[in-house]
Amino acid sequence: MSITRYEVGPRMSQAVVHNGIAYLAGQVGEAGHDVATQTEQALAEVDRLLALAGTDKTKILTAQIWLADIADFSKMNAVWDKWVPAGHTPARATGESKLAAPEYLVEVIVVAAI
Repeated sequence: MSITRYEVGPRMSQAVVHNGIAYLAGQVGEAGHDVATQTEQALAEVDRLLALAGTDKTKILTAQIWLADIADFSKMNAVWDKWVPAGHTPARATGESKLAAPEYLVEVIVVAAI
């Protein structure tokens, strides 16, 4: 079985497809923005990478969302709820975590069927 990697870097690929499943790296928004804007930006990157891999958000199987501050849960959810298609909500987990850099407020990781 083949493995296809997209946007390969020295440390990680942004997406990897194997056996009909697309695995995306964690996506973040731009520093200096609030959590809602960073969520919108991260989800736009998810959309872009899913399209690159030949799939879309209606085929997301699981999502993990990490917030730097769980107090931002409702703000992130307001953006998520507008973005995720009705009837296609994935299994999802959300937690608080120290992210790679303090300016990141949210990170979104998804796995989708092709």
